[in-house]
Amino acid sequence: MAKASREKSRPSIFWPLAAVIVPVVGALARIEIRGAENLPREGAYVLAPNHHSEIDPLTVAVAVWKMGRAPRFMAKESLFRVPVLGSALRATGMVPVARSGRGPGGASQSIEQARGLVDRASGVIVYPEGTLTRDPDLWPMRGKFGAARLALAGDIPVIPLAHWGEQQIMPRYGRLRLFPPRRRVTVVVGEPVDLADLAGREHERGVLAEATARIMSEIARLLGGIRGEQPPAELWDPAKNGQAETGRL
Repeated sequence: MAKASREKSRPSIFWPLAAVIVPVVGALARIEIRGAENLPREGAYVLAPNHHSEIDPLTVAVAVWKMGRAPRFMAKESLFRVPVLGSALRATGMVPVARSGRGPGGASQSIEQARGLVDRASGVIVYPEGTLTRDPDLWPMRGKFGAARLALAGDIPVIPLAHWGEQQIMPRYGRLRLFPPRRRVTVVVGEPVDLADLAGREHERGVLAEATARIMSEIARLLGGIRGEQPPAELWDPAKNGQAETGRL
């Protein structure tokens, strides 16, 4: 589909993984990609998708691979300590993140991760919601700070991504549906979110919240285009609706 980057064209562990995962996902989903030109062919980036199905990390990963880049995710730090799994995560260049990303410790970790991405010219997929959306209609909910913090720490472009259709294959908190096969999944990649006026100001009060709001607003706008609907004026806030949240990244 797209000209491959050096990280995809050079032999790596992603080749055998793709040989298995791409056909399996292809049997479940017919992925249509729009805006592939907005994903950088080379260099670091933060890709920020919505999250409405347990299976969508697979469809997002396959879409990124088809667009010519190697899909790397932020993963919980604890997973890197699991035998075998931890080795696989490190071998594929996944980015560890502590669940308690608050305060100076979280900021220092983001700076270190950002430098690593820039040095390796790698991209990373960060779900800014941090978990499956709690919105009853599957719109994106209020985001956490991880994607914005990482991008601002390394002056890395944030690329919004919206996708829709996986809920037909595996509903949120539901079971996998194998039939009918090859349900349509639409993936739309947007232009980088403009955070230029916030660069170098990530330690100022309210800056991460503003950056995150811009990212989530653009994801919601792209999703509205796929669904042919107007996204909510105010994104779902679990705290205001009596739902427990995990730690803010």
